[in-house]
Amino acid sequence: MTKAIIGFDAKRIVRNATGLGNYGRTLVNDLAAVSPADWQLRLYAPDKGRDDLRSRLVSSPRLSLVCPEASLAVQRSLWRIGRGIVSDMQRDGVSLFHGLSGELPRGLRESGIKGVVTIHDLIFLRHPEYYHWVDAKLYAWKFRYTCREADHIIAISERTRQDIIELGHVRPEKITVVYQSCDAKYAGRPADALLMQVRRRYGLPERFVLSVGTIEERKNLLLAVRALCHLPADVHLVAVGRPTAYAKKVSAEAARCGLGSRVHLLSGIADDELAALYQLAEVFVYPSRYEGFGIPVIEAIHSGLPVVACTGSCLEEAGGPDSLYVSPDDVEALAHAVSQMLRGSEGREERIRRSRDYVRRFEGSDVAGQVMDIYRQLL
Repeated sequence: MTKAIIGFDAKRIVRNATGLGNYGRTLVNDLAAVSPADWQLRLYAPDKGRDDLRSRLVSSPRLSLVCPEASLAVQRSLWRIGRGIVSDMQRDGVSLFHGLSGELPRGLRESGIKGVVTIHDLIFLRHPEYYHWVDAKLYAWKFRYTCREADHIIAISERTRQDIIELGHVRPEKITVVYQSCDAKYAGRPADALLMQVRRRYGLPERFVLSVGTIEERKNLLLAVRALCHLPADVHLVAVGRPTAYAKKVSAEAARCGLGSRVHLLSGIADDELAALYQLAEVFVYPSRYEGFGIPVIEAIHSGLPVVACTGSCLEEAGGPDSLYVSPDDVEALAHAVSQMLRGSEGREERIRRSRDYVRRFEGSDVAGQVMDIYRQLL
């Protein structure tokens, strides 16, 4: 087809620095590079969000941000999930809307605008114990409503696709797996000056195992802390992510095991600093009990790190056959796997090379091309 105007739910693109925000920014930037010249990409957000996050979007005459005229925050929130945003898209001539964070606005289907939604995970159904019960019920209702409204669903992993089929009773042919890509910056090496600056700023040791992700119970960081007891004394653990109440348990366990000086919890890390942390680390560990995909695994492999992760969800899809996987409750197995990936270990460099070959399937232009194919089929 020729000219098309595609709308996107951009709330998290302009507000969230990690997770869903990164997914949306990376995908939109990649789509801007591969979509036809006469296509328009319009980002619908309740407000302009953060300047630093908007600045991460590519500069393109085909990419624009649309916000409601309402002044009250509650009005802007209602606009995003209801008929307000749908009316504005009808006014703008939008032919397809992509809900990037698992939901679609009310009234979209009856408006005649095609709806695509990306569903990242169904942890709130698989493991509701990690959520307040009210939140779990709300997320479940939104999920089922969105599955009915969507013309097509993108799952970010085969594990998520199977969850949608089983828990949402959705026809398999309505779902396509399109893996996530990560920012290209992780494949390059930051300047030596930045590496030294980051090491000094955070007091990083010479040798450390890195973990990235919100420091919450589901991410299971306690397993990595306990495994540290079985690793060489000069190997530390650095965990980067927003802290929750679970972070106190992690610190307490590190102190109980006499590892207080070897466990470093960091938050509020800038994007370029995170890329540097990956480069400075020796091994990446991701002990999460359940994930929709696990983008930090891809970031780590692009950065040249060997990966150790846990079984039970989809992390084997992200890390490929040359990463190592252990039970999320087996401390000694995690320690043994990490020791096999430390510098100087036999086969380490070959594992890294093969893993880098494996994650090429998640490169931006390929992911964007698959999404474009879905748009074209619907339009």
